[in-house]
Amino acid sequence: MVREGLYYTREHEWAKVEGALVRVGVTDYAQKKLGDVVYVELPDVGKRIRQVAEPKTSDMEIGTLESIKAVSVVYSPLSGVVKEVNSSLADKPELVNSSPYDDGWICVLEPSSLEAELEKLMDSKNYIEYIKKIK
Repeated sequence: MVREGLYYTREHEWAKVEGALVRVGVTDYAQKKLGDVVYVELPDVGKRIRQVAEPKTSDMEIGTLESIKAVSVVYSPLSGVVKEVNSSLADKPELVNSSPYDDGWICVLEPSSLEAELEKLMDSKNYIEYIKKIK
């Protein structure tokens, strides 16, 4: 499932613009590949984050997802400051699996270069094509 109206990274994160803020999470594709999520490490509110690029560095990370299969880093689709985290994931990490686009979001960012950085992300159509190529 890929939602329209969101922006996507090659690392399988999504970004939803909500006025001056951006809600961030991992895609349905990512959660399926990871398997049952048992722990989520969230970023600190106030943390400055950079948009994911190559080479990847720790200041591009917004957390980790731990499943019974692996631990996966969650990268930021945009640069900015973490304004809010989804504290529900501390007690219910499985929300990432059951509701990746709604209840399982990771954090909310105040972006620093929204328009310029959105151009580097994929829309839903391009993300679907990307998934087809990597399968």
